[in-house]
Amino acid sequence: MKLLPALVGLLAVLVIPGPSEGAAPAVLGKVETSVVLTCMEEAKRLVDKAYKERRESIRQRLRSGSASPMELLSYFKQPVAATRKAVRAADYLHVALGLLEEKLRPLLSGPFNVTDVLTPAQLNLLSKSSGCAYQDVGVTCPEKDKYRTITGQCNNRRSPTLGASNRAFARWLPAEYEDGFSLPYGWTPGVKRGGFPVPLARAVSNAIVRFPTEQLTRDQQRSLIFMQWGQLIDHDLDLAPDPSLRVAYVSGVNCETSCLQQPPCFPLKIPPNDPRIKNQQDCIPFFRSCPACTGNNITIRNQINALTSFLDASMVYGSEEFLAMKLRNTTSQLGLMKVNNQYTDNGRALLPFDNLHDDPCLLTNRSARIPCFLAGDLRSSEMPELTSMHTLFLREHNRLATELKRLNPRWNGERLYQEARKIVGAMIQIITYRDYLPLVLGPEAMKKYLPKYRSYNDSVDPRIANVFTNAFRYGHTLIQPFMFRLDNQYRPMGPNPRVPLSQVFFASWRVVLEGGIDPILRGLMATPAKLNRQNQIVVDEIRERLFVQIMRIGLDLPALNMQRSRDHGLPGYNAWRRFCGLPQPQTVGELGTVLKNIKLARKLMGQYGTPNNIDIWIGGVAEPLNRNGRVGPLLACIIGTQFRHLRDGDRFWWQNKGVFSKKQEQALAKICLPRIICDNTGITTVSKNNIFMSNTFPRDFVNCSKLPALDLSSWRSTD
Repeated sequence: MKLLPALVGLLAVLVIPGPSEGAAPAVLGKVETSVVLTCMEEAKRLVDKAYKERRESIRQRLRSGSASPMELLSYFKQPVAATRKAVRAADYLHVALGLLEEKLRPLLSGPFNVTDVLTPAQLNLLSKSSGCAYQDVGVTCPEKDKYRTITGQCNNRRSPTLGASNRAFARWLPAEYEDGFSLPYGWTPGVKRGGFPVPLARAVSNAIVRFPTEQLTRDQQRSLIFMQWGQLIDHDLDLAPDPSLRVAYVSGVNCETSCLQQPPCFPLKIPPNDPRIKNQQDCIPFFRSCPACTGNNITIRNQINALTSFLDASMVYGSEEFLAMKLRNTTSQLGLMKVNNQYTDNGRALLPFDNLHDDPCLLTNRSARIPCFLAGDLRSSEMPELTSMHTLFLREHNRLATELKRLNPRWNGERLYQEARKIVGAMIQIITYRDYLPLVLGPEAMKKYLPKYRSYNDSVDPRIANVFTNAFRYGHTLIQPFMFRLDNQYRPMGPNPRVPLSQVFFASWRVVLEGGIDPILRGLMATPAKLNRQNQIVVDEIRERLFVQIMRIGLDLPALNMQRSRDHGLPGYNAWRRFCGLPQPQTVGELGTVLKNIKLARKLMGQYGTPNNIDIWIGGVAEPLNRNGRVGPLLACIIGTQFRHLRDGDRFWWQNKGVFSKKQEQALAKICLPRIICDNTGITTVSKNNIFMSNTFPRDFVNCSKLPALDLSSWRSTD
């Protein structure tokens, strides 16, 4: 599909010349407001048409049974409800700006920013006509609120949408794009970054990350559930959704089958002599994250966080009202969450199924006919280990609501739901800050970035930083290449105790038909995590075979991480080292000193030419680990800073005055993840030490009866 001739005709009236000056910038005039409006109208037509065609095409293919695995995956992962509305407004804005830029380029010399030619009134007009300007209009907060909103709105009373879902990520440093405002580095062949060529993300992955899996080092001090907790809380904090659209807006090119690079397609090119992909004309599909409405600076692209920023158990309850209500059992006044009405796990509840007509989970075992599960985060079925954690906290909510009803027979369903939700949220916070983060950061960084809690501070910005979404993917370095299942004596459980990860992605049937969540949780507790070493960064199960069952080509997760940092306009390694007050190496020798590894420094310099350009993910995970931590100094700074903001900027933080009574706080302080497992599964023997430390059976395990249960007596109401 080509641009309308009418738009081409606009060139004649696009710019009204202004007075000429000797050293004036490239733009010497102003744009007619009618042209701005016409570009917005055309953008809406293009976006709406592309969305409609995409939706109808998928529906038709679903009905006929001819939908490709990739199409089903994209259907499953596209933004919904309020997220879709916010994304479409941003799409209108960005496509309109693109059309304007395309029309102006032939008339102007050199690079320029569209804002250079638009008046403040015109920028405001674009923001209003796209719908972006109305995102934060009409948000009113009650005078007194006992519970969090589902969306995160009104947590900060001075700025009610701070930390709310479907808003832009925070930028701790200005974005760095190839064109200054939108295009990622690596977009235009031959364009350098700071004077150096931009390496292919797949080439960096091949050179730095690749290692023979049989050489994997098991972590003698961390259990696999340490890795799994990280993924669970990441899915509480951030989701930059993929675009609903998988075709280029203007040309109609299909990003799933074509290797052409046109927005929103940003495929990963294949380097020469790739160890797996022999056809250099092929590519690994990649779609740019959905843009966000970005307030005043509308031309600098940012991305949208579909979730609440707060650590509030939104992966259990949802981040928007539509989903939250869909997850609740409203047939009684018992405050319960919906459970699966077709299957149980040895008599215990499973997550309800999603109600799509078709989805990726069905493709992993066509005869089983087990769909994906529905939870507060749409990624709950990505792998059975993650599904097990979601299931655990669904059951814990219903257990708490039932117990609270016994204590308080007069409480209605809404109060039971909100009180149980509040307790679950506190549990997630306590386990994360008390048990998990010290083992991530190490004691020195913990002391530096997360000192003792004082009180809520409404001037702290709790939003998730764009860089955190990439930095927290350090967890990929902890992943074992198998899903492990153990019986009640912690022995490998036949007939398939070790399933390669590439065979468990979206395999919801393995939870329903192969023994439920208990064997998986035992496997997570009693199996060591993988240790991140500089020559053993990420296993090939997620570097060569990610989603291979439902994709036309196996994805490379480390390469995707690096491509994503470019897509998001994240500055390079040294900019973040500077942000954190760390030395910024300039030479191979200096980088070798920082990494304590001259061989690795040479490899990185061979790819990037300068430490300035090293993508944040690979630079971060390449650093030597902090003492008793599992990240190096740079990632400790980014992760520690983010979690301090999340704690100190959360009005409903569990220790903030008035959130819980003193007696309730004392009861909550005794909770632990092993006891939650005891209370909601058939498992009777669990880790006795910090569950995230490496635990050997039977030495480090204890009977459930030895662990204190949560005392809910202080929740007994007098009203």
